Amino acid sequence: MRLWQADEITPIWSATEAGLATSGIDPPFWAFPWAGGQAVARLVLERPEIVRAKRVLDIASGSGMIAVAAASAGASRVLANDVDPVCEAALALNAEANGVKIDWLGGDLLEQAVPDVDVILAGDVFYQKQMADQFLVWLDKAAAQGVEVYAGDPARAYAPDTGAQPLAEYAIATTFDLEGVTSRRARVWKF
Repeated sequence: MRLWQADEITPIWSATEAGLATSGIDPPFWAFPWAGGQAVARLVLERPEIVRAKRVLDIASGSGMIAVAAASAGASRVLANDVDPVCEAALALNAEANGVKIDWLGGDLLEQAVPDVDVILAGDVFYQKQMADQFLVWLDKAAAQGVEVYAGDPARAYAPDTGAQPLAEYAIATTFDLEGVTSRRARVWKF
């Protein structure tokens, strides 16, 4: 898999703020391969039957790393979603670099009905309590509707502790700038 990504967080964050003429914006989450997302992408590439010939949603897609993995593993259709509109451009570049087709679905899906998909994949959505709570409710709702749901997380404070089963665990190389360590253990949970 080939991904466009930033080498360092501070220069890309500063350039993003300058380019948008806005201060205090969120970090450019789309510019980095976060550990939980790497774990989900790895699982999908190791076990393509999870997505093969299925309609897949990569929610909180960022750079589209998980979406690229799903499309590469044979998903029949892949939707990528994020609240940050810059992610659409990052996704397009990464889909092109990998020769896959991925459709964009922008906006906040957590207040909407679960889209008509077979599989939902999410990486690194449990790092802030309010957001984690919203994701857990929405992902549980999707699973109750028969959607297969997988979420990757490197032991963040608000990761699932009930309602999901750990399916896989990986050692993921990270950068000190992003994570404060150079390696994290990341689990993929199945709801």
